[in-house]
Amino acid sequence: MSSTKKLTLHEDWAVVILGSLIILLSIGGLTLTVPVFSWASADQLFTNVFNAANLATIGIQFLFVFVIAALGALLMGKPLKNYAIMFPFVYVLTIIALIIAGNIHAKTYGIEAVIFSLAIGLVIGNFFKLPEWLKSALSTELYVKVGLVLLGTSVIFSDILKAGSLGLIQALLVVTSVWYFAFWVCKKLKVDDEIAMMISSAVSICGVSAAIATAGAIKGDSKKLSYVISMVLITAVPMMIFMPMIAHYFHFSQEVTGAWLGGSIDTTGAVVASGSLVGEIALKVSTIVKFSQNVLLGIAAFAISIYWTYTKHPAGTDPDKKPTLKVIWERFPKFVLGFIGASLLFSFVVSAETGAHIKDSLKNLQGLWFALAFTSIGLETNFAELFKENSKKPLYAFLIAQTFNVFITLAIAFVLF
Repeated sequence: MSSTKKLTLHEDWAVVILGSLIILLSIGGLTLTVPVFSWASADQLFTNVFNAANLATIGIQFLFVFVIAALGALLMGKPLKNYAIMFPFVYVLTIIALIIAGNIHAKTYGIEAVIFSLAIGLVIGNFFKLPEWLKSALSTELYVKVGLVLLGTSVIFSDILKAGSLGLIQALLVVTSVWYFAFWVCKKLKVDDEIAMMISSAVSICGVSAAIATAGAIKGDSKKLSYVISMVLITAVPMMIFMPMIAHYFHFSQEVTGAWLGGSIDTTGAVVASGSLVGEIALKVSTIVKFSQNVLLGIAAFAISIYWTYTKHPAGTDPDKKPTLKVIWERFPKFVLGFIGASLLFSFVVSAETGAHIKDSLKNLQGLWFALAFTSIGLETNFAELFKENSKKPLYAFLIAQTFNVFITLAIAFVLF
């Protein structure tokens, strides 16, 4: 009796293929209309969001991402039947989260859709028992990494350089000092190594995206990632509200305030919202600083993967035996190549006109993949067990590191701006 061996790809390579396919299709002219989710009243909810044309746009978007994700499942050798049942369920929950996030009040406070995606997933995952075969069909890491590859299309080096060197200098100083301090605090409190790496990256670089990229680099546990993401999202909103108030009370200049907000607040949406509360100059500077930190994401993921490979001794049980180049390459998060490739492509190859034409469509898809991932994280996470298993030490470490981040970033902002 003969058997055939299925050809399957590693998830990271599948992500590079899928992300590249989406980007090339967009450049080739296949750009999806961006659905409307903004509303301020019940009347606007029905006229703007639930009208026939917009629902058709949402349906076309579903077909596109469904096919892309199905191709991913096929490349990785996962059963398509379970995926075909689970994906529409996750998509509908994610659209509900996007609609809630589209409310004017959520936008005013910079509450991003991923917060609602995670919350909806957690409510369903914790109050209803999902079958294991259904949970196994969730492709959380695939969605996350595709979103990260698409994120690379928005990291345009010329924009960062045009904005001046001060943002890049601040980003380097903040990322380096805060990362090492956060990691030192985690080690002092005996926090789990995986969570320590995720916390250090989340606090120092760019919040959720950095935590996700780090989890991919070290092949971290998704439940631990959920724990770190929850801390990032919970603290982002209060920081966004109170930091502009503090800056106003002490009469900080808009330049200093913008640099402080961009370097301290972990989510891009919250940075933009808080900068807007201060003024146009603060908004511009905060965005520059945040984008400068985003540029470092790929570099950081690469460095972390090398560090993790050496310190965890995957080459064998002998701690003095260093891993070979082959082992380092095997451990290297290949999706980072997709992120860097997308950034280089849109920085130096794709024309500004083409980039401007497809920018909104790609940004919409990037946000959608992230939101799908957070819905999936919520569905597969038991929140009570999550905090019980990890104790409160990671939370203490995160808060201490974030406090240090706020003060050191303010000091650097005063020196540079």
